[in-house]
Amino acid sequence: MSIKEATPLVPAARKTPPPSAPKTGHRAWDEVPRWQIYLPLGIYLLFTLIPFYWILLFALRPAGSTSLVPWPMTGDHFEKVWNERSFGTYFQNSVLVGVATLVMTTVVALAGGYALARFDFRIKKAFMLGLLCSQFVPGALLLVPLFEIFAELRMINSLGSVILAETVFQLPLSIILLSNFIKNVPYSLEEAAWVDGCGRFTAFRIVVLPLLRPGLIAVGSFAFVHSWNHFLFALMFLNNQEKQTIPVGLNTLMSADSVDLGALAAGGIIAAVPVVVVFAFIQKWLITGFSAGAVKG
Repeated sequence: MSIKEATPLVPAARKTPPPSAPKTGHRAWDEVPRWQIYLPLGIYLLFTLIPFYWILLFALRPAGSTSLVPWPMTGDHFEKVWNERSFGTYFQNSVLVGVATLVMTTVVALAGGYALARFDFRIKKAFMLGLLCSQFVPGALLLVPLFEIFAELRMINSLGSVILAETVFQLPLSIILLSNFIKNVPYSLEEAAWVDGCGRFTAFRIVVLPLLRPGLIAVGSFAFVHSWNHFLFALMFLNNQEKQTIPVGLNTLMSADSVDLGALAAGGIIAAVPVVVVFAFIQKWLITGFSAGAVKG
């Protein structure tokens, strides 16, 4: 008998399938019915848009009308607030205050944030703690000391007083955000620029500054929107009507006896449009800037 004939036949081992993962009671995201997603979102969107529609309704329908549809539409309320109520002047003053606050806050916060991110000094932690604690101080508590300071400097009834107050109010949070954002930029990039012969300022301008665009946009937009909407500083430091800003102008449309709802709604739309347009263009960089600035502390 040959060896081949004497060798017993061994059946091939069957491959057992790997054990399947235990089934849980949770359904996959793709299996969730779409109505369970869109229904809450639709309700929230409806709840958010109704006030905006109500403002548009009062601003576009004729005075005395009770229709729930702004038809026929009229622009009389916008013409009234822009010309008769001096909203054109208020708008120019608000733009000047907002842009100046944006520039000053960004420049000073950039310098302070770089110092906190790249240098070590003895009172660094105490300084950071002071910046954080300053955020708990209400702006109303600063009115009296700021008024006394500006009165001594003869800056009352000047847009410069509002710009300076808004800048000081915005600096702590702006410095913290930009400091955390600069920490995310590798220090080796600046060192490589130094090796190539650049000074500290040149290396920062060429290498680091272009990488800070989202953070700068976030800080600048936040400063602009806050100064655009802020009411107290303009009300306290500006006495002349020609120097007032839009929030104070909106307050003049309301009196103890009556309120012109059409003019008030038109003024509210004029005040809201610039902010909406700005956020529509910078929302991508704004979200990136705030998220990146909150990574490190």
